Amino acid sequence: MLGSISNRRLLEPTSLADALHMLRDEGPLVPMAGCTDLYVSLNFGTLTAARFLNLWRLDALRRIEGRGDRLSIGALATYRDVIASPLVRTRLPMLAAAAREIGGVQIQNRGTVGGNVANASPAGDTLPVFAAADAVVVLRSAGSTRHVPFASFYKGYRQTVMRPDELVVALEVPPNPPRQWLRKVGTRMAQAISKIVMAAVAGEQPRVAVGSVAPTVVRLPRTEAALARGATVAEAQRVLASEISPIDDLRSTAEYRRRVGANLLARCIAELGLRNSV
Repeated sequence: MLGSISNRRLLEPTSLADALHMLRDEGPLVPMAGCTDLYVSLNFGTLTAARFLNLWRLDALRRIEGRGDRLSIGALATYRDVIASPLVRTRLPMLAAAAREIGGVQIQNRGTVGGNVANASPAGDTLPVFAAADAVVVLRSAGSTRHVPFASFYKGYRQTVMRPDELVVALEVPPNPPRQWLRKVGTRMAQAISKIVMAAVAGEQPRVAVGSVAPTVVRLPRTEAALARGATVAEAQRVLASEISPIDDLRSTAEYRRRVGANLLARCIAELGLRNSV
C-alpha cells in the first residue's frame, strides 16, 4: 500500500548515547529527525526501510556555539535555528542566507542541517556553503568520534563515508573571511529544489562550490586557482565550464546549468570584488 506504515518500527532513544548504542546493537536503522525528505519518500511509496531511529528529542544535538575559533552547528539545528543564530549570521552569513531560501516556514522549522548533509542530495542548499567554508563533518558511533573534511564526506550520488553505526552529530566550521556569497536558482526563490546553487568565499585563495551540477556537491579548485591568479571573468567562466558535469533532468537541462553557472560566477566575481575585468 502506498505510504503504508503498518510494517514500520520506530525506536525512541532518550539520549545520544542511547541512540548510538541502538545503532550498534539493533541496526540497521534509518535515523530520522525533521523528516522533510523521508516523509516525501513515504508518501510516494518509495521508502523501503522498515526500522527507524527517532532523533528529534535529542536537544543536545541542537546547539550552535563557538568552540575556540571554530563554529559548531549541531546536526539537529533547524534552518530556523540557523537563521536566528547571531553566531551564524556573524561567522557564516552565507549559511543563514541558504537557510532562508529552503522551503517555507514549516520546512524551516522542521528541516535540520544534519539531515541536509546526511541526505547527500547534490541539490542540498546548505552543501555548497559547507564545502566553500572548508567545514568538517563530526561523526559519532558508540565507540569513537571521527572528524571528516567536508570535501571527503561524499563518495557518489547520495553516498557518504558514514558507517551504518554512525551519526552526523555536528558540522564544525573554521574561521572564514567575512566576504561570503550565495545564490540559488530555482523555479521559485524558496519551496523549490535548486536548479543550481553556488557559494563562495573571498580571500587570498578564493573558494567556490556548486550544487546540482554533478553527482555530489563540488568544489571548483581550477576555477579557484584562476580567480587567485587574476583571470578575467571570461577565462574563469571557461574554467568553470570544464569543471562541472551537469545532466538533463526534470528540473533543468545540462546546457541551462552551464550557462547559469557561468552567469553566477560573473555575479560572484563582481559582488565579492574578486576582479573588475570582463
